[in-house]
Amino acid sequence: MERESMEFDVVIVGGGPSGLSAAIRLKQLAAEAGDDINVCLIEKGAEIGAHILSGAVLEPRSLNELIPDWQDKGAPLDTPVNNDRFMFLTEKSAFRLPTPPQMNNHGNYIISLGNFCRWLGDQAEAMGVEVYPGFPAAEVLYDDEGRVRGIATGDMGIGKDGEKTDAYEPGMELLGKQVIFAEGCRGHLTKTLFDRFNLREGKDPQTFAIGIKELWDIDPAKSEPGKVWHSVGWPVSTDVYGGSFLYHLNGNQVAVGYVIGLDYANPHLSPFEEFQRFKTHPKVRSVFEGGRRVSYGARALNEGGFQSIPKLTFPGGCLVGCTAGFLNVPKIKGTHTAMKSGMLAAEAVFEAVKAEGEGIEPATYGEKIKASWLWDELYRVRNIRPGFKSGLWLGMAHAGFDTYVMRGRAPWTLHHHEDHSSLKPAAHMPKIDYPKPDNEVSFDRNSSVYLSGTNHNENQPAHLTLKDASVPVDHNLALYDSPEQRYCPAGVYEIIRDDDGENPRLQINAQNCVHCKTCDIKDPTQNITWVTPEGGGGPAYPNM
Repeated sequence: MERESMEFDVVIVGGGPSGLSAAIRLKQLAAEAGDDINVCLIEKGAEIGAHILSGAVLEPRSLNELIPDWQDKGAPLDTPVNNDRFMFLTEKSAFRLPTPPQMNNHGNYIISLGNFCRWLGDQAEAMGVEVYPGFPAAEVLYDDEGRVRGIATGDMGIGKDGEKTDAYEPGMELLGKQVIFAEGCRGHLTKTLFDRFNLREGKDPQTFAIGIKELWDIDPAKSEPGKVWHSVGWPVSTDVYGGSFLYHLNGNQVAVGYVIGLDYANPHLSPFEEFQRFKTHPKVRSVFEGGRRVSYGARALNEGGFQSIPKLTFPGGCLVGCTAGFLNVPKIKGTHTAMKSGMLAAEAVFEAVKAEGEGIEPATYGEKIKASWLWDELYRVRNIRPGFKSGLWLGMAHAGFDTYVMRGRAPWTLHHHEDHSSLKPAAHMPKIDYPKPDNEVSFDRNSSVYLSGTNHNENQPAHLTLKDASVPVDHNLALYDSPEQRYCPAGVYEIIRDDDGENPRLQINAQNCVHCKTCDIKDPTQNITWVTPEGGGGPAYPNM
C-alpha cells in the first residue's frame, strides 16, 4: 500500500507553545498581507496538550506580542504570582535565601501549560490552521537535491514481530514548501537533522535535566494561590545540580516537582527517588498531608542555553522552541522564549513561501533571533548553569558574581560537556539508600505511571530501540550497575534474571514510557534510541 500525500505551504511538527505560536503568527501575517497561507500542524499526542509537561510559571511577554487581547479571548491565566520564596533545605530545616533577579515572578502567572496549549490550539484552528493530533512524524522526507520537503507520519498496525497486521494502515506524507520542527526537547527527527545538515558544528553539546512533576489536590486551609516556592540543597548532594518547585494554583491545587541535571556522576542516583524523598521534608510534607495526588509525569528539558543553540535553518525548514534549546535556565522558564522563536520563524518562513521559496533556507530566521530580546536574554545568563560544574556553593557564588557584578556581560563564556559521558563506575561511587514509599506523600513508580494516563498498543514494535543488544549487560550492568533502571522515571528498563539469579538480561517495558527522552540522553554509550510509537500513544496529561 502506497502512502497518500497532502501538500501545504507550511508543515509544523509539534503542538507545543512554539509550534502553535508559529502557526498563529503565519495566519496573522497572511491576514495582514491580504493573502492566505495553507498551514498544517501535527502532534503525536492524542490531543493538543496531552504530552505537554512543565511547572509552569508563564512570563506573558510573548503572549502579549502574539495575542494582545488574550484576556478577552479567555486564555487560561487565572493565577497571578503574588509570593516568591527561594529556600535552602537541609534534611530537617529550611532557610530562606534572597530571590535572584532572574527568578522574580512579578507579573507572571502560574498555569497548566497543557491547558494553555489547548487554548492556543483553539486559536490556531479558529484562524484556519489544520491541526491533526494523534499523528506522530516518523520520518523526514527529502527531495532529489537533499532539501527537506516534508514528513511522513508513522505506519499503523505493525505487530511486535515487525510484520503488518490486519489493521495495517500506511503513514501519510505531509509535504510543505517549508517545514518547521517544534518537537520539544530532544526531538527524534531533529536529531537526524543535526547530523544531516551538521547543525551543531562549532556549538557546545546540549546539556539536559529531567523534570518530574505531580499535581495534588490539597487541604483548602493550606492553599495559597499565587505562591511560588523553589528550593536547592537537600536531598541531593552538593555536586548534583538540582532543585524543587511548588506552585499554588487556584482550586486548592499545588504543582510540585523536582529537576535534576543529567550531568550527574553517580550511577546509583535515581531522580525519581530523589523527588519522592524531597516530599518527605517537614516543610514539604506538611503541604501535602491530607491531600490527594491526582497526576504524575516527567520530561527532559534543555539546559545548554546560549552556547548550545544550533544552526537554526537548513534547506526547506527550521528549528523552534525547545527542540533548538531556548530555555532560560536561571529564570526556570522556556515558554515565552519558545513562543518568541516560533513567531520569528513564522516571519522568516512566510517571507520564504511568498518569495516562491520552495525548499530554500529561511535564512532571515537566525538574523531575526539575534536581533530580538530573546538572544540578549539568553546571552546574559549563559554562564550561570555551567558555573555549577564545581558544585552548589561555587555555582551560587559564581551566579551572584555574574549577575550582580558582571551583569551578564563577562568577557568570557563557560562551556558544557555531554551528559552521557559524566557517569563514573558504580564501584567508585557511594550507593544511595532510598526509603520505601509511605504511600501518603511518597510513592512507587508503577502507581505514578498509572496517574500519567500512559497507554501504548502492546502489539507494536518497541519504540525504545537498542543499537547493540549486548551493551546493557556487558557494559552498563558490568560497569554502571544498569543506571537505566534508575534514571528512567517510569520503570521502563528492568534487569531480570533466572530463578537462580543467573543470566541477567534487560527487559524493556515500553508500554510504561512517558516520552521523557531521558534514556535517549543519559545512556552512557548512546545505545538507546527513542523512535516514535503509534499515534496517540504515551501519556495523557490532564491539567499538567
